[in-house]
Amino acid sequence: MFEITNSEQIKDAINQNQVSLFYFSGENCSVCKVLKPKIEEEVTKNFPKIKLYEIKTDIYKELTSQFTVFSIPTTIIFFEGKEFKRYGRTMSIPLFLEEIKRPYDLMGE
Repeated sequence: MFEITNSEQIKDAINQNQVSLFYFSGENCSVCKVLKPKIEEEVTKNFPKIKLYEIKTDIYKELTSQFTVFSIPTTIIFFEGKEFKRYGRTMSIPLFLEEIKRPYDLMGE
């Protein structure tokens, strides 16, 4: 995952990629640390066009507030510049993969 450090990087990531995934995490969040490698592995394996980004909420509070993130981890997926889905703290990886499969497949080449 590429670490986002400013608003410009977020805008570029959303506008320049067909699909962007933003993972909001915290340094002292045990759930964040466990979930991150699972998401990275599954998304990379199943959806290679999705670009992965991480925003550390404890360091970049302003970026976190721009997306109205109140709990961590939070995962937000953008398809073609529009927010598609937002997953909060507890999420099922199989359900997450199932929900993004259809719009991802519709993107085509």
